[in-house]
Amino acid sequence: MATPQLSTTTKKRNKSSANGVSSSEKGKLGQWGRAWEVDWFSLVSVILLLCLAPFIVFYFVMACDQYQCSVTAPVLDLYSGKSTLIDIWNRAPSFRWSAAKIYAIWVSFQIVLYMCVPDVCHKFLPGYVGGVQDGAHTPAGIVNKYEINGLQSWIITHILWFANAYYFKWFSPTIIFDNWIPLLWCTNILGYAVSTFAFVKAYLFPTNKKDCKFTGNFFYDYMMGIEFNPRIGKWFDFKLFFNGRPGIIAWTLINLSYAAKQQELYGQVTNSMILVNVLQAIYVLDFFWNEAWYLKTIDICHDHFGWYLGWGDCVWLPFLYTLQGLYLVYHPVQLSTANSVGVLFLGLVGYYVFRMTNHQKDLFRRTDGNCIIWGKRPAYIPCSYNSVDGSRHQSKLMISGFWGVARHFNYTGDLTGSLSYCLACGFGHLLPYFYIIYMTILLVHRCIRDEHRCSSKYGKDWKRYTDSVPYRLLPGIF
Repeated sequence: MATPQLSTTTKKRNKSSANGVSSSEKGKLGQWGRAWEVDWFSLVSVILLLCLAPFIVFYFVMACDQYQCSVTAPVLDLYSGKSTLIDIWNRAPSFRWSAAKIYAIWVSFQIVLYMCVPDVCHKFLPGYVGGVQDGAHTPAGIVNKYEINGLQSWIITHILWFANAYYFKWFSPTIIFDNWIPLLWCTNILGYAVSTFAFVKAYLFPTNKKDCKFTGNFFYDYMMGIEFNPRIGKWFDFKLFFNGRPGIIAWTLINLSYAAKQQELYGQVTNSMILVNVLQAIYVLDFFWNEAWYLKTIDICHDHFGWYLGWGDCVWLPFLYTLQGLYLVYHPVQLSTANSVGVLFLGLVGYYVFRMTNHQKDLFRRTDGNCIIWGKRPAYIPCSYNSVDGSRHQSKLMISGFWGVARHFNYTGDLTGSLSYCLACGFGHLLPYFYIIYMTILLVHRCIRDEHRCSSKYGKDWKRYTDSVPYRLLPGIF
């Protein structure tokens, strides 16, 4: 959508805010991306996250390294005086140049695959959409082009991983686990470096000035980002690369390294470790198979690139999304046949609901409702909205299929799959269940964000829609 051009007279009549955008301009520009201004609650939340998130990651990693994955033991040690924070810090493995070399090679390799190896998978994989694809319109009216080759990068990376493990033997398959804490320092360095670079870039040489949002508050702008789609050159897109390459491609490699370590320590890989590897690999492969579709999601279409994405994708994702595998290295769990089948079934059901819900929405959009969902033509709520240039548009909100069960039933499927990863670890410790707790908070918050945006966009039509589909995630409950 094109950003409206206000006349000089209009600009003079309106009092400018601290970030150079007048109140009337903000109204016309709408609520794309993050907020224009920062309320006290948002500011406090941002500062708390900036301060606490790195320590949360450190806490969980140290709990495994020093306390056999007990979440409560470090607190009890500190409370009783058996240990101090300095003791825990001093026992942590320090930064190592060997780990920095490993991580630099890893990130550089992914950059090469992203920038220099055009996708060929779409030429021989039926149904896969790859190659050069258009993103959504940015608020400035720009349509960025993306080289969709994440699936190809994942395949190449894993072929080389297995070729090394069984043939070349350049390094041990346990290399990631063996350098896990030194790699934590390396990922933090990159996370803060790229976040700071994006922050400075937005002021000095933004990719597109009209796709920037300045609140004038350092902490909020640094965390939530200023630029919508920061890029270097034509193709290196910060948001797509960091959202989808070093962290997510590494996710399955990290789990494989955990499995290799379990084999080294105990002489076998437990069925619970296999389940975690398989179920999370399905999720990762689904992400890359649908990478072109991902260009139309909230992450790409609404989030700005700041510390939240830059540091989060470098540190939070690889270290906390893989806690189940890490836990199983320290506490191998061999599930009974019934329990392992139950966990697998739950994970596959969650994936099916997640994928089919998204498929139904995509099919409805592509065909403008001229399709069959659950054996019949889908019902919908007709609605309208104004774009930033003042023009009126017509749209449809589907109330059939999974979208008639709950307004965000894809999130319900995602949470079901997330729960299966945790249940694979048994009930010996709380630590593996951090993931489902975190994902519940994240997706509920995303529900509220999305619905606030939709309410502002569709007005009374959104109320008609919520009356028809009253629940967000769980029918009869929420």
